[in-house]
Amino acid sequence: MTSIGTINKEIILPHKKGNIRLNPEFVVLDDAHIQGCILGTNYKRMYGIDIYNSKNRHISIGTNKEKKFHLIYTNKFTEDYEKEQTSISIGEEPLGKIKGHDIELYLDVERPYPPMLRRSPYPESLETRKEIEKHFNELLDMDVIRKIGHNEIVGITTPVLITWHDCKSRLCGDLRALNNYTKADRYPIPRIPHALDKLEKAR
Repeated sequence: MTSIGTINKEIILPHKKGNIRLNPEFVVLDDAHIQGCILGTNYKRMYGIDIYNSKNRHISIGTNKEKKFHLIYTNKFTEDYEKEQTSISIGEEPLGKIKGHDIELYLDVERPYPPMLRRSPYPESLETRKEIEKHFNELLDMDVIRKIGHNEIVGITTPVLITWHDCKSRLCGDLRALNNYTKADRYPIPRIPHALDKLEKAR
């Protein structure tokens, strides 16, 4: 964008607590794509101006949200972080670990499972198998997954290694076949006539 010059323009912001008169300096752009002005953040911070762009524009003046946020939420955030820090991803452990909220999947087929759910791993190169094993070891060290026992019967998810252009990789699971046999959780929305029928004799 090409700058033509600067101009000083007086602005009056009306507010029930008292109008604010500003005389900011605006930069005029030759090829700007907007029909309006942009007020810098320095003025907003100096006078505590908050402008909310919605259907009806709302202007708040004189508020101190940083202080309010600091007093109310900082201690609460610290307490929640210390309580749930094992579930939060940090630099040393890039994966969060949530315990006590296991997800149970209900299938519409019984054992023995069909061949689609008992597929062998995809053929991979030696380099790819080493990378998959590396990802498994990292997940084991972080206690995200565990090794199964000899007598445990589990469904097999075929691991898939996704490689990006920057030589980084990510381990995923091919759940397409499992999705075809999983019973979906259904929570039907109650209909208004049924709700009124139940409340007919209520007092």
